Amino acid sequence: MHSGSSGGESHDTPTHKKIPPASSMLWVRNLRRYIGSGAGLGSEALMELEIKRILFEIFKEKQLKSQESGTIPSFYKKKPEEGSISQRVQKLAKYRFLKKQSDLLLNSDDLDALWNCLRENCVIDDATGAEKMNYEDFCHIASVCTEQIGPKCRQFFSPSNFMKFEKDDAGRIAILPFYLYVLRTVSLTQARIDMSEHDQDSDGFLQSHEMESYIMGLIPNLAQLRDMLETFRQTYCRIAAQKFFFFCDPHRRGKACIKKILLSNCLQELMELHQESEEEVTETEQAENWFSLTSAQRVCDMFLALDKDASGSLSKQELKEYADGTLTEIFIERVFDEHVRRGKSSRVNSREMDFDSFLDFVLALENKDTPEEDVRDEIWDMVKPSDPLKITLNDLLGCKQGGTVASMLIDVRGFWAHDNRENLLQEEEEPPEEESQ
Repeated sequence: MHSGSSGGESHDTPTHKKIPPASSMLWVRNLRRYIGSGAGLGSEALMELEIKRILFEIFKEKQLKSQESGTIPSFYKKKPEEGSISQRVQKLAKYRFLKKQSDLLLNSDDLDALWNCLRENCVIDDATGAEKMNYEDFCHIASVCTEQIGPKCRQFFSPSNFMKFEKDDAGRIAILPFYLYVLRTVSLTQARIDMSEHDQDSDGFLQSHEMESYIMGLIPNLAQLRDMLETFRQTYCRIAAQKFFFFCDPHRRGKACIKKILLSNCLQELMELHQESEEEVTETEQAENWFSLTSAQRVCDMFLALDKDASGSLSKQELKEYADGTLTEIFIERVFDEHVRRGKSSRVNSREMDFDSFLDFVLALENKDTPEEDVRDEIWDMVKPSDPLKITLNDLLGCKQGGTVASMLIDVRGFWAHDNRENLLQEEEEPPEEESQ
Protein backbone atom coordinates (compact mmCIF):
# COMPACT_ATOMS: atom_id res chain seq x y z
CA MET A 1 0.00 0.00 0.00
CA HIS A 2 1.24 3.36 -0.68
CA SER A 3 1.02 5.85 2.04
CA GLY A 4 -0.89 8.96 1.06
CA SER A 5 1.84 10.92 2.78
CA SER A 6 4.66 9.61 0.74
CA GLY A 7 6.96 12.58 0.65
CA GLY A 8 4.20 14.48 2.44
CA GLU A 9 3.85 16.82 -0.60
CA SER A 10 2.12 16.75 -3.90
CA HIS A 11 4.24 17.41 -7.03
CA ASP A 12 1.57 18.60 -9.49
CA THR A 13 3.17 20.45 -12.44
CA PRO A 14 1.85 24.09 -12.64
CA THR A 15 0.05 25.07 -15.84
CA HIS A 16 1.49 28.39 -17.54
CA LYS A 17 -0.91 30.45 -19.66
CA LYS A 18 0.54 31.80 -22.94
CA ILE A 19 0.29 35.63 -23.15
CA PRO A 20 -0.67 36.86 -26.64
CA PRO A 21 1.54 39.54 -28.28
CA ALA A 22 0.63 43.14 -27.60
CA SER A 23 -0.11 43.80 -31.23
CA SER A 24 -2.88 41.23 -31.19
CA MET A 25 -4.66 42.72 -28.19
CA LEU A 26 -7.77 44.63 -29.09
CA TRP A 27 -7.25 47.38 -26.51
CA VAL A 28 -3.69 48.01 -27.73
CA ARG A 29 -4.86 48.34 -31.32
CA ASN A 30 -7.62 50.68 -30.30
CA LEU A 31 -5.20 52.82 -28.21
CA ARG A 32 -2.76 53.12 -31.06
CA ARG A 33 -5.48 54.23 -33.44
CA TYR A 34 -6.67 56.73 -30.85
CA ILE A 35 -3.18 58.25 -30.33
CA GLY A 36 -2.34 58.17 -34.02
CA SER A 37 -5.24 60.48 -34.77
CA GLY A 38 -3.89 62.98 -32.25
CA ALA A 39 -7.16 63.11 -30.37
CA GLY A 40 -5.72 61.59 -27.18
CA LEU A 41 -2.55 63.67 -26.97
CA GLY A 42 -1.97 66.54 -24.60
CA SER A 43 -1.12 70.07 -25.75
CA GLU A 44 2.66 69.56 -25.46
CA ALA A 45 2.55 66.29 -27.36
CA LEU A 46 0.41 67.86 -30.06
CA MET A 47 2.88 70.74 -30.38
CA GLU A 48 5.77 68.29 -30.69
CA LEU A 49 3.93 66.37 -33.35
CA GLU A 50 3.17 69.57 -35.27
CA ILE A 51 6.81 70.70 -35.09
CA LYS A 52 8.01 67.37 -36.47
CA ARG A 53 5.49 67.65 -39.31
CA ILE A 54 6.64 71.20 -40.20
CA LEU A 55 10.33 70.28 -40.05
CA PHE A 56 9.72 67.28 -42.28
CA GLU A 57 7.93 69.48 -44.82
CA ILE A 58 10.81 72.00 -44.75
CA PHE A 59 13.29 69.16 -45.29
CA LYS A 60 11.31 67.83 -48.23
CA GLU A 61 11.05 71.34 -49.73
CA LYS A 62 14.81 71.95 -49.46
CA GLN A 63 15.53 68.52 -50.87
CA LEU A 64 13.26 69.23 -53.83
CA LYS A 65 14.92 72.60 -54.48
CA SER A 66 18.35 70.99 -54.28
CA GLN A 67 17.37 68.43 -56.89
CA GLU A 68 15.96 71.11 -59.19
CA SER A 69 19.03 73.35 -58.93
CA GLY A 70 21.54 70.56 -59.40
CA THR A 71 24.72 70.47 -57.32
CA ILE A 72 25.44 74.23 -57.28
CA PRO A 73 25.38 75.42 -53.64
CA SER A 74 23.70 78.63 -52.55
CA PHE A 75 26.18 81.53 -52.49
CA TYR A 76 23.81 84.43 -51.91
CA LYS A 77 21.72 84.98 -48.83
CA LYS A 78 19.13 87.69 -48.95
CA LYS A 79 19.52 90.31 -46.24
CA PRO A 80 16.65 90.59 -43.75
CA GLU A 81 13.99 93.12 -44.62
CA GLU A 82 13.92 96.48 -42.89
CA GLY A 83 12.01 96.27 -39.63
CA SER A 84 11.71 92.47 -39.70
CA ILE A 85 12.29 90.29 -36.64
CA SER A 86 15.45 88.86 -38.23
CA GLN A 87 16.91 92.33 -38.65
CA ARG A 88 16.05 93.29 -35.07
CA VAL A 89 17.66 90.13 -33.71
CA GLN A 90 20.72 90.76 -35.87
CA LYS A 91 21.03 94.32 -34.61
CA LEU A 92 20.61 93.24 -30.98
CA ALA A 93 23.25 90.52 -31.34
CA LYS A 94 25.62 92.99 -32.99
CA TYR A 95 25.05 95.57 -30.25
CA ARG A 96 25.74 93.03 -27.49
CA PHE A 97 28.85 91.74 -29.21
CA LEU A 98 30.30 95.22 -29.72
CA LYS A 99 29.40 96.15 -26.14
CA LYS A 100 31.25 93.09 -24.87
CA GLN A 101 34.30 93.90 -26.97
CA SER A 102 34.25 97.50 -25.73
CA ASP A 103 34.11 96.38 -22.10
CA LEU A 104 37.29 94.36 -22.65
CA LEU A 105 39.27 97.45 -23.70
CA LEU A 106 41.52 99.43 -21.39
CA ASN A 107 40.12 102.88 -20.62
CA SER A 108 42.16 106.05 -20.02
CA ASP A 109 42.50 105.32 -16.27
CA ASP A 110 43.70 101.79 -17.03
CA LEU A 111 46.30 103.11 -19.48
CA ASP A 112 47.57 105.61 -16.90
CA ALA A 113 47.83 102.85 -14.31
CA LEU A 114 49.70 100.65 -16.81
CA TRP A 115 52.22 103.41 -17.56
CA ASN A 116 52.81 104.05 -13.85
CA CYS A 117 53.29 100.35 -13.22
CA LEU A 118 55.81 100.11 -16.07
CA ARG A 119 57.84 103.03 -14.75
CA GLU A 120 57.81 101.82 -11.14
CA ASN A 121 59.06 98.33 -12.01
CA CYS A 122 61.59 99.01 -14.77
CA VAL A 123 65.38 99.53 -14.65
CA ILE A 124 67.39 102.44 -16.01
CA ASP A 125 69.99 101.70 -18.69
CA ASP A 126 73.23 103.25 -17.46
CA ALA A 127 74.50 103.88 -20.99
CA THR A 128 71.42 105.50 -22.54
CA GLY A 129 69.21 106.37 -19.57
CA ALA A 130 66.30 104.56 -21.20
CA GLU A 131 63.73 102.79 -19.04
CA LYS A 132 63.84 99.05 -19.79
CA MET A 133 62.63 95.68 -18.53
CA ASN A 134 63.76 92.09 -19.00
CA TYR A 135 61.42 89.13 -19.25
CA GLU A 136 61.30 88.58 -15.50
CA ASP A 137 60.34 92.23 -15.01
CA PHE A 138 57.80 91.81 -17.81
CA CYS A 139 56.12 88.88 -16.02
CA HIS A 140 56.21 90.68 -12.66
CA ILE A 141 54.60 93.80 -14.18
CA ALA A 142 51.93 91.58 -15.75
CA SER A 143 51.02 90.23 -12.28
CA VAL A 144 50.95 93.70 -10.70
CA CYS A 145 48.82 95.14 -13.54
CA THR A 146 46.40 92.23 -13.32
CA GLU A 147 45.90 92.97 -9.61
CA GLN A 148 45.45 96.71 -10.16
CA ILE A 149 43.59 96.79 -13.50
CA GLY A 150 42.09 93.34 -13.93
CA PRO A 151 42.48 90.36 -16.28
CA LYS A 152 41.78 92.42 -19.41
CA CYS A 153 45.41 93.59 -19.49
CA ARG A 154 46.82 90.04 -19.60
CA GLN A 155 46.49 89.88 -23.39
CA PHE A 156 49.35 92.37 -23.79
CA PHE A 157 51.80 90.44 -21.60
CA SER A 158 52.21 87.29 -23.68
CA PRO A 159 55.68 85.90 -24.48
CA SER A 160 55.09 86.49 -28.19
CA ASN A 161 54.45 90.21 -27.54
CA PHE A 162 57.71 90.50 -25.61
CA MET A 163 59.58 88.95 -28.54
CA LYS A 164 58.19 91.57 -30.97
CA PHE A 165 60.38 94.34 -29.53
CA GLU A 166 64.06 95.07 -30.08
CA LYS A 167 66.25 93.82 -27.22
CA ASP A 168 69.63 94.99 -26.02
CA ASP A 169 72.58 92.74 -25.15
CA ALA A 170 71.03 92.00 -21.76
CA GLY A 171 67.76 90.88 -23.34
CA ARG A 172 65.82 93.93 -22.19
CA ILE A 173 63.21 95.94 -24.09
CA ALA A 174 62.33 99.62 -23.65
CA ILE A 175 59.04 100.27 -21.89
CA LEU A 176 58.01 103.22 -24.10
CA PRO A 177 57.63 101.23 -27.38
CA PHE A 178 55.69 98.58 -25.48
CA TYR A 179 53.34 101.17 -23.99
CA LEU A 180 52.83 102.80 -27.39
CA TYR A 181 52.02 99.37 -28.81
CA VAL A 182 49.32 98.88 -26.17
CA LEU A 183 48.01 102.39 -26.78
CA ARG A 184 47.80 101.90 -30.55
CA THR A 185 46.15 98.48 -30.21
CA VAL A 186 43.49 99.89 -27.90
CA SER A 187 42.95 102.88 -30.19
CA LEU A 188 42.57 100.76 -33.34
CA THR A 189 40.25 98.30 -31.61
CA GLN A 190 38.06 101.14 -30.37
CA ALA A 191 38.03 102.64 -33.87
CA ARG A 192 36.97 99.31 -35.34
CA ILE A 193 34.14 99.01 -32.82
CA ASP A 194 32.97 102.55 -33.58
CA MET A 195 33.07 101.96 -37.35
CA SER A 196 31.23 98.66 -36.99
CA GLU A 197 28.45 100.49 -35.17
CA HIS A 198 27.99 102.68 -38.26
CA ASP A 199 28.14 99.68 -40.63
CA GLN A 200 24.39 99.36 -41.02
CA ASP A 201 24.34 96.17 -43.12
CA SER A 202 27.25 94.58 -41.19
CA ASP A 203 29.19 93.65 -44.34
CA GLY A 204 32.56 94.99 -43.12
CA PHE A 205 32.41 98.02 -45.45
CA LEU A 206 31.46 101.64 -44.91
CA GLN A 207 29.58 103.70 -47.49
CA SER A 208 30.20 107.42 -47.81
CA HIS A 209 27.32 108.51 -45.58
CA GLU A 210 28.37 105.95 -42.93
CA MET A 211 31.94 107.24 -42.99
CA GLU A 212 30.72 110.82 -42.69
CA SER A 213 28.59 109.81 -39.70
CA TYR A 214 31.63 108.18 -38.05
CA ILE A 215 33.73 111.33 -38.53
CA MET A 216 30.89 113.49 -37.23
CA GLY A 217 30.97 111.48 -33.99
CA LEU A 218 34.73 112.02 -33.69
CA ILE A 219 34.64 115.82 -33.91
CA PRO A 220 33.82 116.47 -30.20
CA ASN A 221 36.77 114.24 -29.18
CA LEU A 222 39.34 115.84 -31.50
CA ALA A 223 40.87 118.85 -29.74
CA GLN A 224 41.58 120.82 -32.91
CA LEU A 225 38.01 120.45 -34.22
CA ARG A 226 35.96 121.18 -31.11
CA ASP A 227 35.44 124.84 -31.98
CA MET A 228 34.30 124.14 -35.53
CA LEU A 229 31.17 126.04 -36.54
CA GLU A 230 28.06 123.87 -36.59
CA THR A 231 27.23 125.06 -40.11
CA PHE A 232 30.56 123.78 -41.48
CA ARG A 233 30.53 120.34 -39.85
CA GLN A 234 28.66 118.50 -42.58
CA THR A 235 30.90 119.97 -45.28
CA TYR A 236 33.97 119.06 -43.22
CA CYS A 237 32.81 115.45 -42.86
CA ARG A 238 32.29 115.27 -46.62
CA ILE A 239 35.80 116.58 -47.29
CA ALA A 240 37.38 114.27 -44.69
CA ALA A 241 35.51 111.15 -45.83
CA GLN A 242 36.54 111.70 -49.45
CA LYS A 243 40.21 111.11 -48.63
CA PHE A 244 39.42 107.74 -47.06
CA PHE A 245 37.58 106.68 -50.21
CA PHE A 246 40.30 108.07 -52.48
CA PHE A 247 42.89 105.78 -50.86
CA CYS A 248 40.77 102.88 -49.58
CA ASP A 249 38.33 102.48 -52.48
CA PRO A 250 40.60 102.42 -55.56
CA HIS A 251 37.99 100.70 -57.74
CA ARG A 252 35.42 103.38 -56.90
CA ARG A 253 32.76 100.92 -55.71
CA GLY A 254 31.32 103.45 -53.28
CA LYS A 255 32.34 101.56 -50.15
CA ALA A 256 35.62 101.11 -48.25
CA CYS A 257 36.73 98.06 -46.27
CA ILE A 258 36.92 98.77 -42.53
CA LYS A 259 40.12 96.73 -42.16
CA LYS A 260 41.76 98.73 -44.94
CA ILE A 261 40.68 102.01 -43.33
CA LEU A 262 42.20 100.96 -40.00
CA LEU A 263 45.54 100.14 -41.64
CA SER A 264 45.67 103.27 -43.78
CA ASN A 265 47.72 106.37 -43.05
CA CYS A 266 44.53 108.43 -43.35
CA LEU A 267 43.23 107.31 -39.96
CA GLN A 268 46.55 108.06 -38.31
CA GLU A 269 46.56 111.50 -39.94
CA LEU A 270 43.05 112.15 -38.64
CA MET A 271 43.96 111.05 -35.11
CA GLU A 272 46.82 113.57 -35.04
CA LEU A 273 44.13 116.18 -34.42
CA HIS A 274 43.93 114.90 -30.82
CA GLN A 275 46.71 117.39 -30.01
CA GLU A 276 45.33 120.07 -27.73
CA SER A 277 45.88 123.01 -30.09
CA GLU A 278 46.93 123.78 -33.63
CA GLU A 279 49.44 126.18 -32.07
CA GLU A 280 51.58 123.12 -31.25
CA VAL A 281 52.13 122.48 -34.96
CA THR A 282 53.43 124.78 -37.65
CA GLU A 283 51.28 126.31 -40.39
CA THR A 284 53.00 124.05 -42.91
CA GLU A 285 52.04 120.94 -40.96
CA GLN A 286 48.46 122.21 -40.68
CA ALA A 287 48.26 122.73 -44.44
CA GLU A 288 49.75 119.29 -45.15
CA ASN A 289 47.20 117.52 -42.94
CA TRP A 290 44.10 117.11 -45.10
CA PHE A 291 41.93 116.66 -41.99
CA SER A 292 42.93 119.88 -40.27
CA LEU A 293 40.33 122.61 -40.09
CA THR A 294 42.70 124.96 -41.92
CA SER A 295 43.06 122.54 -44.85
CA ALA A 296 39.33 121.81 -45.08
CA GLN A 297 38.47 125.51 -45.19
CA ARG A 298 41.17 126.07 -47.83
CA VAL A 299 39.72 123.39 -50.13
CA CYS A 300 36.15 124.61 -49.62
CA ASP A 301 37.10 128.25 -50.29
CA MET A 302 39.02 127.18 -53.38
CA PHE A 303 35.96 125.46 -54.86
CA LEU A 304 33.68 128.39 -54.07
CA ALA A 305 36.14 130.82 -55.68
CA LEU A 306 36.31 128.73 -58.88
CA ASP A 307 32.54 128.28 -59.08
CA LYS A 308 31.85 131.69 -60.64
CA ASP A 309 28.20 131.00 -61.48
CA ALA A 310 27.48 129.39 -58.06
CA SER A 311 26.01 126.31 -59.76
CA GLY A 312 27.61 123.86 -57.35
CA SER A 313 29.84 122.41 -60.10
CA LEU A 314 32.82 123.48 -62.18
CA SER A 315 32.98 123.78 -65.95
CA LYS A 316 36.18 123.32 -67.93
CA GLN A 317 36.59 127.06 -68.17
CA GLU A 318 36.20 127.49 -64.41
CA LEU A 319 38.64 124.67 -63.63
CA LYS A 320 41.28 126.31 -65.83
CA GLU A 321 41.64 128.96 -63.12
CA TYR A 322 42.89 126.34 -60.66
CA ALA A 323 46.47 126.94 -59.45
CA ASP A 324 46.52 130.43 -61.01
CA GLY A 325 45.75 129.01 -64.45
CA THR A 326 48.93 126.91 -64.70
CA LEU A 327 47.19 123.71 -65.83
CA THR A 328 47.45 122.91 -69.53
CA GLU A 329 44.33 122.76 -71.66
CA ILE A 330 44.99 119.19 -72.77
CA PHE A 331 45.26 118.13 -69.13
CA ILE A 332 41.89 119.72 -68.32
CA GLU A 333 40.34 117.99 -71.32
CA ARG A 334 41.77 114.66 -70.21
CA VAL A 335 40.46 115.08 -66.66
CA PHE A 336 36.95 115.71 -67.92
CA ASP A 337 37.11 112.88 -70.45
CA GLU A 338 38.37 110.27 -67.98
CA HIS A 339 36.66 111.23 -64.73
CA VAL A 340 33.97 113.88 -64.91
CA ARG A 341 32.03 111.84 -67.46
CA ARG A 342 31.84 109.07 -64.89
CA GLY A 343 30.37 111.36 -62.25
CA LYS A 344 27.83 109.60 -60.02
CA SER A 345 25.79 112.70 -59.17
CA SER A 346 22.67 113.39 -61.21
CA ARG A 347 22.01 116.74 -59.56
CA VAL A 348 24.49 118.61 -61.71
CA ASN A 349 25.47 118.73 -65.34
CA SER A 350 27.30 115.46 -66.12
CA ARG A 351 29.85 117.44 -68.09
CA GLU A 352 30.72 119.59 -65.09
CA MET A 353 32.83 118.64 -62.09
CA ASP A 354 30.85 118.32 -58.85
CA PHE A 355 32.32 118.86 -55.38
CA ASP A 356 33.21 115.18 -54.78
CA SER A 357 35.04 114.97 -58.11
CA PHE A 358 36.84 118.21 -57.29
CA LEU A 359 38.00 116.71 -53.99
CA ASP A 360 39.39 113.69 -55.87
CA PHE A 361 41.05 116.07 -58.32
CA VAL A 362 42.79 118.02 -55.53
CA LEU A 363 43.80 114.80 -53.73
CA ALA A 364 45.32 113.40 -56.94
CA LEU A 365 47.37 116.56 -57.55
CA GLU A 366 48.53 116.79 -53.92
CA ASN A 367 49.46 113.09 -53.70
CA LYS A 368 51.29 112.47 -56.96
CA ASP A 369 53.81 110.12 -55.34
CA THR A 370 51.23 107.63 -54.04
CA PRO A 371 50.04 104.40 -55.72
CA GLU A 372 46.56 105.94 -56.14
CA GLU A 373 47.56 107.81 -59.01
CA ASP A 374 45.47 107.36 -62.14
CA VAL A 375 48.19 105.16 -63.73
CA ARG A 376 47.05 102.07 -61.87
CA ASP A 377 43.42 102.57 -62.85
CA GLU A 378 44.55 103.18 -66.43
CA ILE A 379 46.46 99.88 -66.48
CA TRP A 380 43.41 98.07 -65.12
CA ASP A 381 41.28 99.66 -67.83
CA MET A 382 43.75 98.55 -70.48
CA VAL A 383 44.04 94.95 -69.28
CA LYS A 384 40.50 94.36 -67.94
CA PRO A 385 41.62 91.38 -65.78
CA SER A 386 39.22 88.55 -65.01
CA ASP A 387 40.01 88.98 -61.30
CA PRO A 388 39.67 92.67 -60.30
CA LEU A 389 42.30 92.21 -57.58
CA LYS A 390 45.16 90.94 -59.73
CA ILE A 391 46.54 90.72 -63.27
CA THR A 392 47.68 87.33 -64.57
CA LEU A 393 49.81 86.36 -67.57
CA ASN A 394 46.68 85.21 -69.40
CA ASP A 395 45.13 88.64 -68.81
CA LEU A 396 48.18 90.35 -70.34
CA LEU A 397 48.17 88.04 -73.34
CA GLY A 398 44.43 88.38 -73.86
CA CYS A 399 44.29 92.17 -73.76
CA LYS A 400 46.80 92.53 -76.67
CA GLN A 401 48.51 95.35 -74.75
CA GLY A 402 50.76 93.28 -72.48
CA GLY A 403 53.91 94.71 -74.04
CA THR A 404 52.80 98.28 -73.37
CA VAL A 405 51.91 97.48 -69.76
CA ALA A 406 55.21 95.68 -69.16
CA SER A 407 57.17 98.62 -70.63
CA MET A 408 55.29 101.07 -68.41
CA LEU A 409 56.17 99.04 -65.30
CA ILE A 410 59.80 98.12 -65.95
CA ASP A 411 61.18 100.88 -68.19
CA VAL A 412 60.98 104.61 -67.47
CA ARG A 413 61.24 105.32 -71.21
CA GLY A 414 58.28 103.05 -71.87
CA PHE A 415 56.25 104.85 -69.21
CA TRP A 416 57.27 108.25 -70.65
CA ALA A 417 56.29 107.15 -74.16
CA HIS A 418 52.86 106.01 -72.95
CA ASP A 419 52.30 109.12 -70.86
CA ASN A 420 53.17 111.37 -73.80
CA ARG A 421 51.52 109.32 -76.53
CA GLU A 422 49.22 112.20 -77.61
CA ASN A 423 52.14 114.56 -78.16
CA LEU A 424 54.13 111.89 -80.01
CA LEU A 425 51.16 111.18 -82.24
CA GLN A 426 50.82 114.86 -83.11
CA GLU A 427 54.51 115.04 -83.98
CA GLU A 428 54.15 112.09 -86.36
CA GLU A 429 51.18 113.69 -88.13
CA GLU A 430 52.91 117.05 -88.65
CA PRO A 431 54.68 117.28 -92.04
CA PRO A 432 58.46 117.72 -91.83
CA GLU A 433 59.65 121.27 -92.33
CA GLU A 434 61.59 121.93 -95.53
CA GLU A 435 65.21 122.64 -94.99
CA SER A 436 66.15 126.20 -95.83
CA GLN A 437 68.28 126.44 -98.88
